[in-house]
Amino acid sequence: MNIEAYLWGKARDTKRSAMPVLSFPAVQKLGITVTQLVKESDLQAKAIKLVAKETPSIAAVSFMDLSVEAEAFGSNVRFSDDEIPTIIGSIVNSEEEANALPLPPLGAGRTGTYVEAIAKTKKVVTDRPVLAGITGPFTLAGRLFDVNEIMFHCYDEPEPVHTVLEKVTQFLITYGKAFREAGADGLFIAEPLAGLLSPDMEREFSSPYLKKIIDALKDEEFAVIYHNCGSSVIKMLPQIFALEATAYHFGNAVDMREVMKGAPVDALCMGNLDPAGLFAGESTSAIHQETLALLNDLAGYKNFVLSSGCDIPPHAKWENIEAFFSSLEEYNLGK
Repeated sequence: MNIEAYLWGKARDTKRSAMPVLSFPAVQKLGITVTQLVKESDLQAKAIKLVAKETPSIAAVSFMDLSVEAEAFGSNVRFSDDEIPTIIGSIVNSEEEANALPLPPLGAGRTGTYVEAIAKTKKVVTDRPVLAGITGPFTLAGRLFDVNEIMFHCYDEPEPVHTVLEKVTQFLITYGKAFREAGADGLFIAEPLAGLLSPDMEREFSSPYLKKIIDALKDEEFAVIYHNCGSSVIKMLPQIFALEATAYHFGNAVDMREVMKGAPVDALCMGNLDPAGLFAGESTSAIHQETLALLNDLAGYKNFVLSSGCDIPPHAKWENIEAFFSSLEEYNLGK
């Protein structure tokens, strides 16, 4: 399909649509752990299929697991039965280690599992696009260096950061092409760590590498959706929109109303209800109130698609997920 035209059609429709980053809560209905899910492609396909069956999301969105690529490069991962995996420690601490960092083969770690999951999902989810997920270049580099250490390097010793960014960008392009070949209709590229940078630092350490990835992967039949849930996004909107991604997905650390004020009319934007505090921590009435408020405030924008601000956590309440979609339906019935 022409995925870009499909997404714009949903945004411009008189009835609003939603595309939350929703996959991990499927573990509750499947009766499995998060650890089982992130290690088995069959379970991942079942999870994405279940969410597609249970919700009217306009796309089936895969998992925003930011440990996968770092693990492929050799990082240690902490797995948990009820939390998304996290990276432990660092594997790059100097220019010498940056230069020596090997480029992993496709399939290293769990990357092969995630590609297999998309291929399997495409066989069982046929009524909507299927979107994969990868980590953004600066965010991945931050996991290899350690999040705090890479910030110091950016200021004091940027050369090894750029060395690692070149390597991870090359790998992410290969990984993204593998998803495309497996049948994915597009992918989310999650770059939240860049949301902590100043605009000038983001322009040096994130945007150029993202641009390479987007240009290598995006076309009319393959979407690249930029995701950033950082708090500094508002200050860097012009350079973000210059990336020419298919769409832009923003987190709840910023006001979506401010994002839309700064967005060109040809920039398709998505967001940004709180995935943890709201979907996991609040009542159905709070979901109802916040969903309708966001929809009403952004009613005049034809370049907006309703979504969660980030990946909805595994323990999010299904009654809240259902309330989110029923609130959307109520809004549309009132139009």
